[in-house]
Amino acid sequence: MIWKGFRFGMFLQVAVGPICLFIFQTSATSGFVAAETGVLGVAIIDGFYILAAIFGIGKMLNKYPNVKEVIRYFGAAVLVLFGLSNILGVFGFSIIPSLNFHAEQSVEVIFVQTLVLTLSNPLTILFWAGVLSTKLVEEDFKRKDTYSFGLGAVLATFFFLTIISILGTFLLIFLEPVVLKGLNVIVGIVLVAFGIRTTVK
Repeated sequence: MIWKGFRFGMFLQVAVGPICLFIFQTSATSGFVAAETGVLGVAIIDGFYILAAIFGIGKMLNKYPNVKEVIRYFGAAVLVLFGLSNILGVFGFSIIPSLNFHAEQSVEVIFVQTLVLTLSNPLTILFWAGVLSTKLVEEDFKRKDTYSFGLGAVLATFFFLTIISILGTFLLIFLEPVVLKGLNVIVGIVLVAFGIRTTVK
């Protein structure tokens, strides 16, 4: 069952999102160890969301659509804020003082950044609630199976983002600083775009 969850999780990674780009950028600017710390943060929050889905929080959010809307707008605001900080950081400015994206950062700061970015999309709970509900009905999952399936999905996230971290580290070795700054701007624009899309979706 863990393998089944791992395969499903790897399939989800095909849709590259803002977290993947953020990890890639982090490894390109701050190195593999720093990026891998961020990967750990992503895996922790994904695991938390999957557990929340198993325990039925997704059903509660569906029951109270107003809460869901507030969460959606909050998540969008976080993405836009991080994106703008990313872009302005290249020019020596930062909306949030602790977010200095144009320079190498400590693993503690990166860990917190990835936690916040991953938490910015709490509606992920609804996705996992839907997936796990379908598995319970169609494949006769038991509670133990859902835990194993979720663990496999989290392992897939950790594995895929680790590969992304390795690829980004090669950029740190070979690319000029000006190119890395360009990467920061691109990632910032993508984060802002994801935030705007979340708002209007």
